[in-house]
Amino acid sequence: MTLRLVLGDQLTRGLSALQGLGAGDVVLMVEVAEEAGYVPHHKQKLALIFSAMRHFAQSLRVEGVTVDYVTLDHPDNSGSFGGEVARAVARHKPSELVVTEAAEWRVLQMMQGWQSRFGLPVQIRDDDRFFCSRADFVQLKAAKKTGRMEYFYREMRRRSGLLMQDGAPTGGQWNFDPENRKSLPKGLRPPARLRFAPDATTREVLAMVEQRFSGNFGDLAGFGWAVTRTEALQALQDFIDNALPQFGDYQDAMKAGEDFLFHGLISPYLNCGLLQPREVCAAAEAAFAAGKAPINAVEGFVRQVLGWREYVRGIYWTEMPAYAASNHLGAVRDLPAFYWTGATQMRCMSECIGVTQRTGYAHHIQRLMVTGNFALLAGIEPAQIEAWYLAVYVDAYDWVELPNVHGMVCHADGGRLGSKPYAASGAYIDRMSDYCGGCAYDVKQKLGAGACPFNYLYWNFLIANEPVLARNPRMALAYKNLARLDRAPIVAQAQAFLAGDPMLAQGGLGI
Repeated sequence: MTLRLVLGDQLTRGLSALQGLGAGDVVLMVEVAEEAGYVPHHKQKLALIFSAMRHFAQSLRVEGVTVDYVTLDHPDNSGSFGGEVARAVARHKPSELVVTEAAEWRVLQMMQGWQSRFGLPVQIRDDDRFFCSRADFVQLKAAKKTGRMEYFYREMRRRSGLLMQDGAPTGGQWNFDPENRKSLPKGLRPPARLRFAPDATTREVLAMVEQRFSGNFGDLAGFGWAVTRTEALQALQDFIDNALPQFGDYQDAMKAGEDFLFHGLISPYLNCGLLQPREVCAAAEAAFAAGKAPINAVEGFVRQVLGWREYVRGIYWTEMPAYAASNHLGAVRDLPAFYWTGATQMRCMSECIGVTQRTGYAHHIQRLMVTGNFALLAGIEPAQIEAWYLAVYVDAYDWVELPNVHGMVCHADGGRLGSKPYAASGAYIDRMSDYCGGCAYDVKQKLGAGACPFNYLYWNFLIANEPVLARNPRMALAYKNLARLDRAPIVAQAQAFLAGDPMLAQGGLGI
């Protein structure tokens, strides 16, 4: 008899650990406190994963599969993967243990010690749900095809055949990003998005999460995520039909009170296994072929899945654990408390933290150019802001969150992921959103009482990091503009703000 372990982010019937499943085999699924509590996960993230796990287990049982499922509140639950595997081995006395490689470094390290710990053969199978395997990425790196995401993405387009015609990119170019930077026009109403009413299983999980994790970040009242494969497919179709056509134009836009705009809302399902990257890219490509979505929208969406998602996974697995320890800009400031409360006078920050609290979601520009931009400009220690992103988003797992935040948000990797820091003043936020209207700060004002903190923090960031960044050719224009400014008042107001002195900086840290 083979014992087959399925983790909470492996909810895929075609999972490699389930291939060759025999009639006498047992599938083990466990909810463990160690994973639920290593960061204070958003309540909706915990509810999504536990409910999706329970539904997946039930779908296997309907097939006739024997499932050994240990709930979080089971009185004998040891609280750890290792402890629960040990108990299952004692219960079932299997001849071998089969697992699919964990997506996170620390869990795979744990798995690799199980054969000696349990005294039985352990098969750790490749996770074949990605376009690019870990071994393929190593080969591409050796061939110098992973230095920049754009060139890796082109290689993946060639290999997959997605959006390709006769060896050339569909539409005549690889990347339509310049067309995807429009602000939202007044009067344009984003579509209502498909959400799912909790069933009995989900309601049971919601009650457990509220009782056991009452102090965690986030609200449960508006929970509407898909928790089954069927629902996830419905969510994908809803995106393709109703949002994808305008996704490209407005993927960088932000609007107060609009939680989802035209975004996919499928990353939680991709990252826990309810959807597969090949099928979501194929669905978008089919929409283009049928004339239902323009090339800039479809290419932009495919690039996020086939390009960025695969690329950051490759970076994670080829450069960990040293990657996580780098701190290129020497950022050491503590994460401000308002990241957990949203209680700040900076309306853009309050809006983005607010949607995160309500839904466990925020789109990539809210994450990168608002909450991430502030962390970069303020010099927040990378590990602290990384732990926040990992905790608060329903789609956050270490393999995808760490490179995105460490590299793109913090520039802590010295440019491995992005060739320059994603630093911006308040002008960018004003251009791409309506957040600045009604804010306590004036986005047009650079210094003095009422000035937008993003403005003087941006220039202070350039000043503080000049020894490192001035050599970057992509920063040349910014430093040319800085040369025209009087630095002393910029530094004084930025330092006062970051020190939280309300008399000197009109509110300190925006609180």
